[in-house]
Amino acid sequence: MKKFTAILAVLCLTVAGFAIAGRADTGNQSTPAAAAKPPANYRIHVDWHGAQGETNSLEVLTAEGQVELDTLQKNSVKINNNDIPVTLKLNATLKVLDDQKGQLQMFLGRTVPYVTSTNPMGNSSYSQMSVGLQSSFIVTFGKPDVIQSDENGTITVLVTRLDE
Repeated sequence: MKKFTAILAVLCLTVAGFAIAGRADTGNQSTPAAAAKPPANYRIHVDWHGAQGETNSLEVLTAEGQVELDTLQKNSVKINNNDIPVTLKLNATLKVLDDQKGQLQMFLGRTVPYVTSTNPMGNSSYSQMSVGLQSSFIVTFGKPDVIQSDENGTITVLVTRLDE
């Protein structure tokens, strides 16, 4: 009976020790509001240089999170003497990792019309498909990253933190 009482006492002390340690750890995990970082804006600048030397760029201002941009391009595609618009698309999600780095998940591309059918009178039906680059990578704020370089051209992304 003495052994049982001793084992029970040790078990109770161990459980009580874990409960006290658990409360202490929980208290250390909360961060005071004064230490929380204020939100910031970020500028995402994308440059792409085509194989024929043409240069394009876009720039968006966003906070941490998601940004979507769909915009018409100057050039269009002709199908049966009709000008079909081509859109430029940027969908991105920025997750800030610390003061210096972030994770950027990004789709950069465009919609391209394509003929789906032609009737005997020569009229065509068309649809649009999105083509482009989908990627996720770590950025260092203020430092440009080349995210694609091949015979079609080069795409560079620069994410800058705007501290106020």
